[in-house]
Amino acid sequence: MDALPQQFSDGHVGNLVSKVPSGGASGPIEMHNIATLADRAAGMVSAVRSRLLVPDARKVAPAFSAERVASLCGIPRSDIAKQRDLPQGTVVRPGSQRVFSLTEVQIWTRAMRRELMRPAGCHGITIAIGNFKGGVGKTTTSMVLAQGLSMRGHRVLVIDTDPQASLTTLFGVLPETEVRDDMTVGPLCRGDVSGLGTAVQPTYWSGIDLVPAAPYLFSAEFSLPERQLKDPSLRFWDVLNQGLDTVRNGYDVIIVDTPPALSYMSMNAFMAADGIVVPMPPSALDFASAAQFWGLFADLGRSGRSDAGRHKSYEFLHILLSRVDHSDAATPAVREWIRATYGSCVLPVEIPKTTVTSSKAVEFGTVYDLQKYEGAARTYRRAIEAYDGFVQAVERSVVDSWARRCGWPGGEPAATCA
Repeated sequence: MDALPQQFSDGHVGNLVSKVPSGGASGPIEMHNIATLADRAAGMVSAVRSRLLVPDARKVAPAFSAERVASLCGIPRSDIAKQRDLPQGTVVRPGSQRVFSLTEVQIWTRAMRRELMRPAGCHGITIAIGNFKGGVGKTTTSMVLAQGLSMRGHRVLVIDTDPQASLTTLFGVLPETEVRDDMTVGPLCRGDVSGLGTAVQPTYWSGIDLVPAAPYLFSAEFSLPERQLKDPSLRFWDVLNQGLDTVRNGYDVIIVDTPPALSYMSMNAFMAADGIVVPMPPSALDFASAAQFWGLFADLGRSGRSDAGRHKSYEFLHILLSRVDHSDAATPAVREWIRATYGSCVLPVEIPKTTVTSSKAVEFGTVYDLQKYEGAARTYRRAIEAYDGFVQAVERSVVDSWARRCGWPGGEPAATCA
């Protein structure tokens, strides 16, 4: 077992680590051995979270500087003090800088960015974050997009459809112990409920609600085809889309994190989506895997036994270059392959692989959760600017979608990048 960082090596976590045998497993590995490993893994996750998130073992949203508020609002820093009808933040101690809570930031952004808020009568836009390969940054992309849009004044619902529940964990919720079946999309997939309203949960991040996931969400891969067998008229690919009807009016953007496979859940997510974001690291293996992704995805529209994809269209489709390692000699070549293949689908922003994102991943968080970065300021700015650019690009697509759908002036024509 690899050594854990020093911050994990003491206290309860250290006690757990000391109980882990060294060397590889040998002899027959039976199911009770697997169950023991599962219990140990769950205990380790719980201990690590308790260690990192003390005193209340729950995440809290960061505070924001006046400079950050001004940047999000697109106004000069000096204008903050001029807007006396808006929150002026808090001076924590004499001589310190004024800071703003997340709720105060959202009041500012909604007031100063009115032209980018959802117009009356328009439904929320659903975005599926997908890639059939794991390790591409899909879950982190879902999280930072939700956080970024929320900071900019939008009300966001996040739906975790991946039984591994990594996104749920990023919200500081332990899937194995804190998520009940009725809090997931499971009952909707079984036909026990017709909407998602009762599954929606508040989160530590004001402005973001969550429909969490848990390992037993794997059962959806059996319940959906079982319902199809019993009722041939069931549009099994449209279950999530119909379930969203009960919540669409309450949110500006709905983000669905999908499993890293072509499954019934990922199919439902893509069929419910108005737009798609595909994180893709510029590596040869990820590029080749993406080709399989598009082939399988296209098969949805070529299905002869249903109209799952024949009449489906999307407002936008974005390829996000994620986990970009600038030290990798192959990166420039693969980047050009991606751009030559996907054209204007590729967003004009890249997410670098940096120590900032790596350290926050250890702490069940993202760069937007970071209150203070101990490393180089340049590295931090590079990460923040990349994520901000990504969020702004997707927000522009969302605003344009509202314009096209609701006759709102100022929207761009739908992009055709493929």
